[in-house]
Amino acid sequence: MIVYLETKARFVDDVFSNQIEDKVFDAVKSRLGIRVAKSEVNSWKNSLGYMQRILVDETIPADAGVAIEYSIPQTSKRIDFILTGKSSTQQNAAVIVELKQWSDAELTGKDAVVSTFLGGQNVETNHPSYQAWSYAALLEDFNEAARAEDVSLHPCAYLHNCAADNVLKHPFYRQHTAKAPVFLKADAAKLKEFIKQHVNRGDAGELMYRIRDGKIRPSKNLADMLLSLLQGNQEFLMIDDQKLVYETALDLAEKSTDDSKNVLIVSGGPGTGKSVVAINLLVELTAREQLAQYVTKNSAPRSVYEAKLTGTFTKSRISNLFKGSGAFVGTEANAFDALVIDESHRLTDKSGMFRNKGENQVAEIIAASKLSVFFIDELQRVHIHDQGTVAEIIARAREANAEVTQLPLKSQFRCNGSDGYLAWVDNTLQVRETANPTLEGIDYEFKVCDSPHELRDLVVDRNQVANKARMVAGFCWPWKGKKDASVKDIEIPGHQFAARWNLANDGNLWIIKPESVQEIGCIHTCQGLELDYIGVIIGPDFVIRDGVAVTDATARAIQDRSVFGYKKLYKQSPGAAEQLADQIIKNTYRTLMTRGQKGCFVYSVDAETNQYLKLVALGAKDIISIGLESYPGLPFELIDSSEVKPFENAVPIFDMQVAAGEFSEPQWLDEASWVALPEPFVAKEGFFVTRVVGRSMNKRIPDGSWCLFKAHPGGSRLGKVVLVQHRDVQDPDGGGQYTVKLYESKKVTTDDSWGHEEIILRPDSHDPGYDAIVLNPEAATELQVIGELVAVLGNT
Repeated sequence: MIVYLETKARFVDDVFSNQIEDKVFDAVKSRLGIRVAKSEVNSWKNSLGYMQRILVDETIPADAGVAIEYSIPQTSKRIDFILTGKSSTQQNAAVIVELKQWSDAELTGKDAVVSTFLGGQNVETNHPSYQAWSYAALLEDFNEAARAEDVSLHPCAYLHNCAADNVLKHPFYRQHTAKAPVFLKADAAKLKEFIKQHVNRGDAGELMYRIRDGKIRPSKNLADMLLSLLQGNQEFLMIDDQKLVYETALDLAEKSTDDSKNVLIVSGGPGTGKSVVAINLLVELTAREQLAQYVTKNSAPRSVYEAKLTGTFTKSRISNLFKGSGAFVGTEANAFDALVIDESHRLTDKSGMFRNKGENQVAEIIAASKLSVFFIDELQRVHIHDQGTVAEIIARAREANAEVTQLPLKSQFRCNGSDGYLAWVDNTLQVRETANPTLEGIDYEFKVCDSPHELRDLVVDRNQVANKARMVAGFCWPWKGKKDASVKDIEIPGHQFAARWNLANDGNLWIIKPESVQEIGCIHTCQGLELDYIGVIIGPDFVIRDGVAVTDATARAIQDRSVFGYKKLYKQSPGAAEQLADQIIKNTYRTLMTRGQKGCFVYSVDAETNQYLKLVALGAKDIISIGLESYPGLPFELIDSSEVKPFENAVPIFDMQVAAGEFSEPQWLDEASWVALPEPFVAKEGFFVTRVVGRSMNKRIPDGSWCLFKAHPGGSRLGKVVLVQHRDVQDPDGGGQYTVKLYESKKVTTDDSWGHEEIILRPDSHDPGYDAIVLNPEAATELQVIGELVAVLGNT
């Protein structure tokens, strides 16, 4: 999808008339369904102004095409700027420009990785040349028009604020700058010549229209590419955070010793490439003659990988590469150079079929290896005994005196690259509140079916293309036909529908057996794997009542070990048992609904739930207001919109974790819910309520507390607790651009003015490990103080 597409002449006019940032902002919001912060709008204005100065040269064709914020197919990535036309030989040509606001950078010892100042601190990130080249390669890889129509792609990077060239043009990065030259502050003339070298005639954006409408090539499946990967071929291009994780892991592998152990924790949601990076690490570490293994708790991925390799690799070699998480009980300390643990959220304490071996899988893995790389998504914990959490891994690493490094994976490659769909699933299942209550504008095939027959027909139809569509269901039906293929396990009354669970003789290979398209799998046979299309039958363990998600662990089949022990736990602590089961059931359906790269079909056996899913997908406001704005656990009353008197009997309530940029804008009130304040508090102009999640301020604000803030307070903020927004701030608890901290500042005064030397956002926690966020003068200019804490109102 293209956000902005005009001729060069029109682009130059839009910049000159100060309209460009507004046009891009409106298009991003309407076409991509994304709301961006004011700081990003300012970055567009700044960088695109520099591009205008380059393009005013009359020898660059006025009718050359200019595309801004082009969404790369099947990913969540966007290309900043593309100029299209024809070369001197009449070949279709596109110059791809990665724009950066950086003023400086530092050298690292990692391939294609530099360090630069972002969000008040030095962080490692991709070299801009590698980023520009990788985006061009992705475009060519996924788009048939870019590949087949004799298009010449010319990537480059432009850092218009950066003066020093001793780092970004350092010989260490030569292989990347050779593929995509980097132009700095003094290189405007060189960038102009680079563009003129490749674009001699205009095309009025015709090439970008063909690319936009071009056929999208099928994305690669990890299991299918496994053999080629292990044979040393590059099948997956790692971009942005994936490349950073990969290079960091390799760097740590070189540094790790018996006496200097390292643990790398990589957090990422569905489709962010955890398994792809993990397998690539296994291949490269093995090529470097390091003893490494790929580890998973769930046997399904290992079984599929073994099937793909059988006949080419010996069974012993396969066994030496892929291991279960319980294989390290009693292993000699530091026996391995590196262990790469995928699906780390599934790790448990005990091992073995009867959970009678070992003490803790996380601790045993760390003990067995000099470097342990844990790939984790805590929202995919789907078993009552799953112990894999970031906190658990950190605690066990400290016990082993291992150094801990944490990195995120955010680049989205599943669900057609749609972060919006994943956020919608979380919102709909009420796993967490997000800013995606509908599927409006989301490029992903999703349908709520009227019957299980319709769902099966859709899956069978989609499976004809590449044998990559399957049905799955919540484990709510007993596996009566485990040893008798004539028995139909899943029967849905009222629809004359019957189907079998996946056959025992297929085991974990159900997902790749061609004839299994008529069978139904469950979480245990698909977690860690992906398909093109997934059909999900939601059982009676998850229902919607009056817009609220209600889960019931007792509705699971007796053979489902994922909730085994629930009844015993319930007798001991009913509240804890219900909370744990609620997480497991919601996480299960979240995991199932995100297995499809191209589409997902859903049917619920409960009529009210099925209707809810339909209405929410279509954006029905009445269902959303009942179900998704109910704020479970809110200790005071939500007021119906018809009875709200703003700032008289109510104040707005909002979840800063899902604000996505608009929280600081006046128009957010148009879509806010309103709440009555508990006594003795009185509604006042500018007051609002939000929930503070995390432990970084728990001396004053308990985790999960609803707090009253005063918006945009005046006067001195020194020593006050404030809610702030900054594009490059990563809150240690929520991970978002909003954070609540104690405000401090150091000012510098001249004869006639003053400014901030630095702003410090300081935690106030009983727990160690929370660092202050320090913003330099440049970063401080983008800081917005949203509100000042008035009071803590209560816990959820």
